[in-house]
Amino acid sequence: MLLVLCVDLDDDLGRKTGFSTPVIGRDPVEEAAVALATADPEDSDVNVIFQGLHVYDDLAGRDESVEVAVVTGNEGSDVSANREVGEEVDTVLANLSTAEDVRALVVTDGAQDESVIPIVRSRVPIDGVRRVVVRQAQNLESMYYTIKQVLDDPETRGTILIPLGIVLLIYPLALLGALLELPGLVLGTTSALLGLYLISRGLGLGEHVDETAERALNLLYAGRMTLLAYVVATVLLVLGVVSGADALEELQRTRADAVGVAELLAAFVFGSVQWIAAAGITTSLGQITDEYIADRLEWRYLNAPFYVVAIALVLHAVSAFFLARASVTYLATALTAGTLLGIVSTLTFAVAEDRFSDSESDAESEGRRKPDSA
Repeated sequence: MLLVLCVDLDDDLGRKTGFSTPVIGRDPVEEAAVALATADPEDSDVNVIFQGLHVYDDLAGRDESVEVAVVTGNEGSDVSANREVGEEVDTVLANLSTAEDVRALVVTDGAQDESVIPIVRSRVPIDGVRRVVVRQAQNLESMYYTIKQVLDDPETRGTILIPLGIVLLIYPLALLGALLELPGLVLGTTSALLGLYLISRGLGLGEHVDETAERALNLLYAGRMTLLAYVVATVLLVLGVVSGADALEELQRTRADAVGVAELLAAFVFGSVQWIAAAGITTSLGQITDEYIADRLEWRYLNAPFYVVAIALVLHAVSAFFLARASVTYLATALTAGTLLGIVSTLTFAVAEDRFSDSESDAESEGRRKPDSA
């Protein structure tokens, strides 16, 4: 049997005529079509129902087994409307008195109602879909639903509307820049924003930015020390860059001859290493704190602050030696002290981890043996 299924997704039939749906059978469907046409002659669902009757009469005239029905959704969201259509399709199938396999021909009035096709297909095989649109308005309606779907898609909406909005802002921002006597700054800022947005979309950086922001929010809501440590470390890094730049300027001021690349690098390191070391210690201590709170702390994690101090000590001594601010004795002492600090911390925490791990293993074994002996 072929079931001619007329779909009214927003339930114009029920709202405008008071008909109870689903409507099953040729005569009830015709009554529903006439009632809807009388209530609202301009409703496109009138054409859908009459098209379903036309297909029914054509197939019945060929002595084929056919039935016609009207199913509706509601005015709510697409999910709610599709769910209600599925329930009415189940009702229609339960009321069909036939032992034949049922197939469906879906009749709709456009792209919007065709969203129910997967719902119908999950319940009954579909032989075809018939879209009924008034000829004079076919292209207009198709364009309308295409634009509507584009605007409903968040990704497409962001891709199209944001650059378009920035372009449309150029003229009013140019007028504002002219009033402020800063036209170049305003236009340059607008162009930079548009360029950065297009580059981020082209490289797919939007997802990474969203993921980073989501992780930051999760850390904030969870009370994680890491977030605060990262903020403080960022400020320290900025201070380190500024301090390194100041050291470069001082070196160039005090030197009359040309300064080599090695000396420039040494000056920058000498001026910034203490700030960068402080940033490294801050982030490592924040991570250690979070690991301890989460009961995931391992002894070897405690090496990180000592490694940062050792590396900073070595870099400070080397850069000072290149700038003739430290003797060979200081350089050798700093190298030795940094190396020993790294070795001692590594050995200390390795031994502590082995001993405490063995103690915990023995305690667990003892705890397992006691119930057995009892």
